[in-house]
Formats: sequence, structure tokens, C-alpha cells
Amino acid sequence: MKKLFLFVSLLFLTQISLGQENTRPKVGLVLSGGGAKGLAHIGVLKVIDSLGIKIDYVAGTSMGAIVGGLYASGYNAEQLDSIFSNVDVDALLQDYTPREAKSFYEKRNDEIYALTLPFNKFKLGLPKGLSKGLYNFNLLSSLTQHVSHVRDFKQLPVPFLCIATDAETGEKVVLDSGILAQSMIASGALPTLYSPFEINGRLLIDGGVVDNYPIEELKSRGIDVIIGVDVQDGLRTREQLKDVTSVLVQINNFSMIERMEGKQKATNIYIKPDIKGFTVVAFEKGKEIIEKGKQKASEFIKELAPFGNLNTPNDRKVMIQDSIYIKEITFNKLDNFTRSYVLGKLRFKNNSKVSTAQLHKGISNLNATQNFSGINYSFEKKDNGNKLMLQLKENDVNTFLKFGLHYDGLFKSGVLLNYTKKRLIAKNDVASFDLVLGDNIRYNFDYYIDNGFYWSFGFNSKLITFNRNITSNISNEVVFNDALNAINVDFLDLSNQAYLQTIFAHKFSLGAGIEYKWLRLESETLQNVAPVFENSNYLSVFGYMKYDSFDKKYFPRTGWNLNSELRSYVYSSGNNNDFERFSISKFDLGVVLSPIKKISVLLQSEVGFKIGRSSTPFFDFILGGTTVREVNNFKPFYGYDFLSILGNSYIKGSSTIDYEFYKKNHINFSYNVANVGNFIFDATKKWIDKPRYSGFALGYGLETILGPIELKYSWSPETSNSYFWVNVGFIF
Repeated sequence: MKKLFLFVSLLFLTQISLGQENTRPKVGLVLSGGGAKGLAHIGVLKVIDSLGIKIDYVAGTSMGAIVGGLYASGYNAEQLDSIFSNVDVDALLQDYTPREAKSFYEKRNDEIYALTLPFNKFKLGLPKGLSKGLYNFNLLSSLTQHVSHVRDFKQLPVPFLCIATDAETGEKVVLDSGILAQSMIASGALPTLYSPFEINGRLLIDGGVVDNYPIEELKSRGIDVIIGVDVQDGLRTREQLKDVTSVLVQINNFSMIERMEGKQKATNIYIKPDIKGFTVVAFEKGKEIIEKGKQKASEFIKELAPFGNLNTPNDRKVMIQDSIYIKEITFNKLDNFTRSYVLGKLRFKNNSKVSTAQLHKGISNLNATQNFSGINYSFEKKDNGNKLMLQLKENDVNTFLKFGLHYDGLFKSGVLLNYTKKRLIAKNDVASFDLVLGDNIRYNFDYYIDNGFYWSFGFNSKLITFNRNITSNISNEVVFNDALNAINVDFLDLSNQAYLQTIFAHKFSLGAGIEYKWLRLESETLQNVAPVFENSNYLSVFGYMKYDSFDKKYFPRTGWNLNSELRSYVYSSGNNNDFERFSISKFDLGVVLSPIKKISVLLQSEVGFKIGRSSTPFFDFILGGTTVREVNNFKPFYGYDFLSILGNSYIKGSSTIDYEFYKKNHINFSYNVANVGNFIFDATKKWIDKPRYSGFALGYGLETILGPIELKYSWSPETSNSYFWVNVGFIF
């Protein structure tokens, strides 16, 4: 009898509870667009969470779609605050591709040209100004990984919809199904900043163009009470219309302000944070904007409280996943790139447990190739893991003209003209020809077939010329004994090499090849001696291993690099009659630390030595001067002029402290030491001893669109000599 009584009581209480639930009004939340000002939504959500208000439906546009979509996926307001406080503000607004994601070939091509223009049918185009928003998509994709299999947004922890605009027809598009991350990105694809995003064959842009406050969509879904947060601008004055973005927002606001009067009246609780003075791209002021939203929402506690329940704990929280098990990788059919190429760039394969960082790095690797104008991806359940589905859109432009400028103390002034052609002969290939005109004519031709995990093939041909006074301590050792302090030498090096390269341990570039070189040295200074004192051909075979994770080539702040090579010279013809086979081995290692914000410390060590007793001195290690393009075994060394110290073996250590005292402005101090000589690593010699050579350098650097501008003053305590060097532009 007691059991029956308990059962009836429970049934009765359940019915009462269900009845109360059915009578509770459905509460909807509408969040407007507004770029960075939309971060104020997070402040409002903090107040909503603190009152225990259960939201039954979220609708948003643009930034309102991003904040609203994440909230609907299960995040609470405190988590959203933490997320947006730690994003890379610069990366949000541009196509940010980590340098580490680029191959050595791509690093070089992105770091020597000041201007790149598409070239098609003998017509120059303009640089692409729109960002693909890949950083944003990677971020949202990882944040929504826990709901990546949801295709109907009604099945999210809180039902959700957002608004986008069809870029071709101008129609309003309601996104309430599909892939959550893609829908949020499409809704926030602000024209002039981000490229349109394609979903189901429709090219979509920012929903704020047609409906920046989608209250009608909530009304049509039976929502009783609507809380609205409006972060839209009013009309701006002439003084405030300073850039393209502000003008675009103004045009959009003409129609929206007219419609907002009716939308505002239809909103039960209308919250408009005071965010005057903040722009749509002011993400760096996120903390202030979030606080503005919280302050304004706090003024509405009396109106909001009846819809909350302070006795109900807020248990909304998402545990962010840091890895994904990928059972299978699929992508759409490509005309110009093979599967091995794509997988080689991703650097992971089927049946792999991949960290979120690895996934993002793989996607960045694809983006770094610049072969795809569109990259997005999604996941489907596959057995006990996930199927990664890539959607890649091949870039229609495959020909480019590139330009650069440079000046340094060795090569002097140079204007760089480049012609690059992708898919010249085969899939996955790229051909590039540099011509440098100026004080010293040079060229560099590269052809590379990238086969990813499989062996790739490359061919390189380059001509290097310069004219330089060589000091007596080298000239005497190189070719003659003379009373001259220096001779003026014309240097010519023509090298042709073919090589194979692959990826080792998912990080290192491992390669081997063969090189044929013509080396010619001539001096008009010499009297009673033949002016041409080197005119020979050399055949060598080589192998190398490289790694480079520096975040930037110039003024790096994080990462490390390694460059090791073994080269054997097996044949020579020409005037080098006393040639003997020999080998050169060298190893460079560098690491960058940033112990304090704005300050970085670069530590480098280098070792090189000759194997064999060849009398050929022109491939020995020659130190001196500041950093320029490496030629054979020329090495920079502060405190000594270019080409000042020679030996067939050396060990060098250096450190540089760099302080970025203002954005893109640097002051740095360097110190280097070295021991250089002939066979210094022989057992009979003390190569770990007091350094024979040392030098200091004090410099100023400025990062510009043409490349770095560097001024350096250096001094050596051994010689008391000082030098002042100027470098302008990217090194090539």
C-alpha cells in the first residue's frame, strides 16, 4: 500500500512540475551584429547566467551569431570571456599563416618579395585584399568540436539560428542547420575584411547587410519573451567616416536604423550597451567592451529577474577537447593536386590521433601553399572516431609577378624581378625565376615538385656575382704572398643542383642531391700575376637535414632552427690542377626565447670543418660582416668586415637581445665569439679555448612592407676596428 501511495505521489508531483514547465514562458535571446562591439554580448550573458535564466532559443547575426552560437553550444559566459581574452587580435583580422606551417621553399618565397601581383593572359591583377578568415574558422571549429556531429541546430544544448546574406542575390539566408562553425563564419563574413563563404552552393556574406537584429525569426518560432542586445552604431558624422570599413557600416546602417524602431518595440527587454567610441575592429579592447555590456545589463536586473531562478545552479560548461581521432580523411576531387600532396601538407594520415594544434597546423600548411582560394572542413562520425571531410577550392590564378628591393654592404643595391608559374609541367609543381638588377647582376631559378610524404624533386640554378676588396690575411692564404693590404676581386659563382627531399618525423626536411658549380675569381689589382686566379668547375654530392620553427625570419620571438649539411667534392676541372677530393660538414643550431614581453633572446651556435687535405681554399669558411644571403660558406661575424677571417674549420657562438620598444621598431645588442683556423678540431689542438675572435654590435631595426631596415654599428676588441652597416629590404 505504501509503495502504491509513493508511486501516486510521485506521479502527481511530476504532473505538477510538467504543468509548471509548460506554463513557463519561452525566453529567446537576439544578439545583433557589430564586429568587436559584439563582445558586449558576453557581458550581458554574464548577468543572465548569474540570474539563473534559462534561454530557450538564440538568434544572432555576425558577431552576435558567433557569441550566440558558442553560447548555444553549451559555453557559459565566463568561458566565453576567457576565450575571447586570449585570441590573437591581429590574426582575427587577416589571413594569419604561422611561418612554421610553410615549407622551406614557401618560406623563401614569402620572405624576399615586397609585392606580389597575379598575372594572367599578359595582364597584371591586383593583390587579393580579402582574408579567408582561416584563423577564425580554425578557432570556431575547435571550440565547437563537441557538437561537430550536430546537423540540426534545434538539437544543440540551446536551439540556435543565425542570419547570412546571399552575395549574388542579396537575399536573406536563415541558417538553422548544417555545420555550426561554418554557419557562424558565414554570418560574420564582413565585406572588405573577409572572403564570402560558400554553403550549399550559395556564396554568403555578413548577415548584417539584410537583418542585423533577427527578432522576427524568434517570434515565428513561438518565443514568448525576447531579450535583445543591440550593439549597432547610429549614423556617423563626417569626421568619423575615416576608412572603408566605417563607410560600409554607415551604408548598412541607413536601412537598419529605419527598421530598428519597430524591432525595438517588439523586444520585451531591450539592452543597448554604451559602446560609443569603439570600432568594429577594436578587438584589443575586448575587456572594456565586455564590461560595458555587463554594466548595461545590470541596469535591467529588475526586469530580468522574474525569468530566472537563483536556486538553480548554472552548470553550463564545455570541456574543450584537445585531440581528435581521425579514422578517415576525404576531400573533393582536385584537378591539379594529388592525394599525396594534400596528405603531405596535413602531415597526418588515416587512423591517427591528432591534437587540435596539429589539425590547425595541417590546415595552415595547406593555406601556406597559396594554391587554394577556399579551405574548410567538417567532421562526421566514423566507427569509433571521426571522418575529416575537407572542401578545397583550387586557386584559379597560377602565375605571378613579384618585386623586391635590397641594399647591403656586400651585394650593394639590387632590384628583384620574379616570374612564378605553378602547374608548369606536372601536378604539384612550381617554377620561379628571380632576376636581380643593380650593382651586381644575379639570378636564381627554382623548379620544385612537391609530393608531400613521398620523395619530392627539385632543381635549382643560380648565378652570384659581386666585387669586393679582400683583406691580406685572406688573400695571402688564398693565392699569393704579397705586400698588398687588400686586393679587389670580382667573384662569380654559377651553381646548378638537382635534389630529392622528403619529410622526416613530420617535422624535418631531409634531402640529398648533386651539384655542378663554376667558380671564377679575377682581380685587376694584381700585377705580374695572371688576373684570373680561380676558374674551375666542381662536382659535389650533398645531403642535408633542416628544421625551422622561428615565428619570423626577421626579429623572431619564438622557435628554433637547425641546419646541417655534409657535402663531398668529388671532381674538379679547370685551372685547379692540384685538386684532391674533400668534404665539408657544417651544423647550425639556434633558439629564440622571450622571457619578458617585448624582449627576445636569440642564441646560436655553429660548427664547420673540412674533411681531407685538399689545398682548395675557396670553399673554406669565411667570416665577417652582417647577415646577407649565404654564399658557399660565407658567414656573418660582427666586429669584422665582410670576408675578413678564413679557415677550413670554425666554431662560433652568438647571442642577440632584441627589444621591440614600439610596434615594429627594434633595438638590439649582439655579441659573437669564434675560433677559426685550419683543422682546429685535430686532437693536438685546443679548440675549446679562449676565443680568438670576438665582436659586438648595436643595432636599430624597423619592419616595413619592403622588408626590414637595419642599421648596425659593430666593434671588435682585438682589432679596435669598428664598422657601420646598412641593410634595406628583404634579403635575396
